[in-house]
Amino acid sequence: MKHLRLLVLALFCATVAFAKANHPVPTIACFGDSITAGHGAPLGKSYPDYLQKLLTAQGYQYRVLNMGISGDTTKDGVNRLPNVLAAHPSIVIVEFGGNDGLRGLPITATRANFDRIVSTLQHAGIKVVLAGITLPPNYGADYIHAIQETYVLAAKKFHTPLLPFIYEHVYNVPGAIQPDGIHATAKGNALVAENIFRLIRPLLRR
Repeated sequence: MKHLRLLVLALFCATVAFAKANHPVPTIACFGDSITAGHGAPLGKSYPDYLQKLLTAQGYQYRVLNMGISGDTTKDGVNRLPNVLAAHPSIVIVEFGGNDGLRGLPITATRANFDRIVSTLQHAGIKVVLAGITLPPNYGADYIHAIQETYVLAAKKFHTPLLPFIYEHVYNVPGAIQPDGIHATAKGNALVAENIFRLIRPLLRR
């Protein structure tokens, strides 16, 4: 009987190990530009780094990938889609558009690129959420509104969760934004991660 119990225990452990090996930890890809990359913040202090810590602390078993590249536009995002798909993420947080706006790129092109990014990811069975950004006042009210509306239109069209402004509850916090007025400090990135966590929480599974 003792040997039988040991055999059953061994088979159970082997089954669990097999199940874990065939059900790897799901991936969340943070896909964007310098805001995602953590430009200007210390190494390991980007918002994806803090998001990983939040997920782990809350008992969610996910691996967070920082797929942000400084200076990228929505067109660059389209070009990098194969890299994102190759990572087989279950969720992708899309954060682009700031560089399109700062360069004054045609809003029609930005929106077409957004559509291409979101539709490609969704077609692959990936859950997509959008994080928006705005522009400095000197870019003009009409163009700023057009950039902001881009995220709203994409979210409605593709039925995706939307954080209209990634720096919500962040921008006016002392010490949260770098002197350039664009990028978050480590403190700010921790707050951004909280925003993103609340956005994706309904999509998570334990």
